[in-house]
Amino acid sequence: MMACMTRRLWIGIALIGAAALLGVGILIGLEAAPFAFDRAWQDFLAANRGPALLAFSYGMNWIGGGWFAVFGLPALGAIVLLILRRPWSAAYFVVTLIVSALLVQLLKHAIGRARPEDIIVVSDFGSFPSGHVANAATLATAVVVLFPSVWTVVGGVVWTVAMAFSRTYLGAHWLSDTIGGALLGAGAALLVAAAFAKPLQRELPPGSAPPGLADSPAESDRPSSSTGSAQ
Repeated sequence: MMACMTRRLWIGIALIGAAALLGVGILIGLEAAPFAFDRAWQDFLAANRGPALLAFSYGMNWIGGGWFAVFGLPALGAIVLLILRRPWSAAYFVVTLIVSALLVQLLKHAIGRARPEDIIVVSDFGSFPSGHVANAATLATAVVVLFPSVWTVVGGVVWTVAMAFSRTYLGAHWLSDTIGGALLGAGAALLVAAAFAKPLQRELPPGSAPPGLADSPAESDRPSSSTGSAQ
């Protein structure tokens, strides 16, 4: 248990630190912003927008922001977890989304990066990091922590990448904004998971453990083999 908590703690800190370092890089180079890869990706998307991907991106814009993401999603997730009789998991789910949102706003106001000029949706202040992507990565990581399996990992990655694509497709963010958002969101979920490690472990189904973050059974818990015959 302690090893699992420690891994989550340090990985979470490292991911949040990486997002902060990327933000510092943006802040230092504001006069030269955006990065070359940001501009190249944005120009490519702006020249190749189509109705199908626009409709998809508008849908992701609604799901990942506004009242649904801020109030509806945390409430819905908490209700489902309470129905499953996992109250600590419900608390973790809500707290991790709140912590992620607070960290996003902190970086947005600290960096103050301008959004792309060809943005086609209404958005709030600050381009870095992407709040939509941070929320998606937080949700994806929290689901993996609560329901560990290969499928939740794959689904979480697909969901986060899809949200990142949609944000750049709508011109709401530079590509580096979405990278920062993904790092920050995943880091926040792991950091809060470390704080909730003990009660969350008690609520996990028997035999399940977060991929790559599980504790190895203690030597004292393993059955010892008989080394001699009975007297």
